[in-house]
Amino acid sequence: MLYTKPLARLIDEFQKLPGIGPKTAQRLAFHVLKSSEADVHGFSQALIEAKALIGQCSTCFNISCENPCELCTNPHRDKSLICVVAEARDLFALEKTGEFKGLYHVLGGLISPLEGVGPQDLHLQDLTHRLSTMPEISEVILALPPSVEGDTTSLYVSRLLKPINMKITRIAFGLPVGGDIEYADALTLTRAMTGRIPV
Repeated sequence: MLYTKPLARLIDEFQKLPGIGPKTAQRLAFHVLKSSEADVHGFSQALIEAKALIGQCSTCFNISCENPCELCTNPHRDKSLICVVAEARDLFALEKTGEFKGLYHVLGGLISPLEGVGPQDLHLQDLTHRLSTMPEISEVILALPPSVEGDTTSLYVSRLLKPINMKITRIAFGLPVGGDIEYADALTLTRAMTGRIPV
């Protein structure tokens, strides 16, 4: 079926989003056409503002429009605990549980030789620098997914931090192997954080 050019382009742009196939892209495009001009303008402004204003915290590498981010500057966070996650979306999933009150460090991915991602591509040196300059940190919690890449990264981080002589734990898994932290429910994540085990 041939769409008029602006509609075809809109459908094509929606298909570039992760998890959006041709049928969903078509539904979204037709939804936009039925929406009011004010709603479409608000949506487009939200996209432009998010791209322009959101960056990375230079301390923990969380996404934020502030630097340092709201979590790093919050005086009520427990500065003795630092939780290492692969992506900012994992941080948000853990925050939703309300269980963890410490600080975070976002690696920016997982070690994956097949995808060409090595330790040098992650924020690992930033983590060791943080730990060496923050003597109040007494425990590092690895909250990485139970996958080959997650296990590889956890092993690498634990070996990297061994000379620092610090308590290193990993969240317990009620998570399925190969599962993503961001998709786990709050109860599973709460139990995983509470039942963390030494590495």
